[in-house]
Amino acid sequence: MSEQQVPTAAQMETGPNAPAIGENTASVFSQEELDRLTTDIVAAIKTVYDPEIPSDIYEIGLIYRIDIDDNRMVDIDMTVTAPGCPVAGEMPGWVENAVGMVEGVSGVTANMVYDPPWTPDRLSEEAQVALGWYV
Repeated sequence: MSEQQVPTAAQMETGPNAPAIGENTASVFSQEELDRLTTDIVAAIKTVYDPEIPSDIYEIGLIYRIDIDDNRMVDIDMTVTAPGCPVAGEMPGWVENAVGMVEGVSGVTANMVYDPPWTPDRLSEEAQVALGWYV
């Protein structure tokens, strides 16, 4: 997928490394609206880059869960590539700022989690290519 193409909820990666999206989303949303919100939220997250890795944090696999509640509040679980990451304290704010700009989102909380620990297995093919790790 190119950088401009962002998957809809129905097209999202479903493997063990894919973030859980909307698992607690209430039925107040039509499927069309949920797809639009999901697409726009993922696109916003893809504007956030780890300063040490030439790929966005979504493709690196740092996003573990995205949930949208009835009030359009977005709750995100994310991680960093290493517990000692120098931007671990700043990155949730970057994600909150980016996702907070999405039309229809009333607020965002990005939670830094360390379980499960991030591993390179979470890299998408796009990130592997960017890093020269694709075999």
